[in-house]
Amino acid sequence: MLLSFPILGAMRQLSLLRFVGAVVVLGLTTLAAPAHAAEPTTEASGSQILQSFERAAGSAPQVDATDRTRRWVMFALGAPLLILLLATGSLGIAMGVYGKPVYLAHMVCAGLSVTLAIVHAIVGLVWFRPF
Repeated sequence: MLLSFPILGAMRQLSLLRFVGAVVVLGLTTLAAPAHAAEPTTEASGSQILQSFERAAGSAPQVDATDRTRRWVMFALGAPLLILLLATGSLGIAMGVYGKPVYLAHMVCAGLSVTLAIVHAIVGLVWFRPF
């Protein structure tokens, strides 16, 4: 009954052609790229492999005391910032949705959040220089 409409029959044939085309393209790409890797020129023994891992593990950078202090200060700035952002959002929802009279508290929390965010960003840029 569905094939009695010419447009539905054409759509079915088109989707069948797309499926067959996708299968052919996938088959050709798997044939074009062989699955085996190049043979190694020399065989490495288990002890050589373990020694290479030990050399890589031994070269881990040591964190100095100033870097730990900097990370602690960034955490000490970031934790209250997150708390202030949650408080600002909660007060804004309470004011906007439920009509509570908390405008002043909302604005104080928003001002402190912005100030702390700016300080956090400046300290992060000066101490850690990501660029």
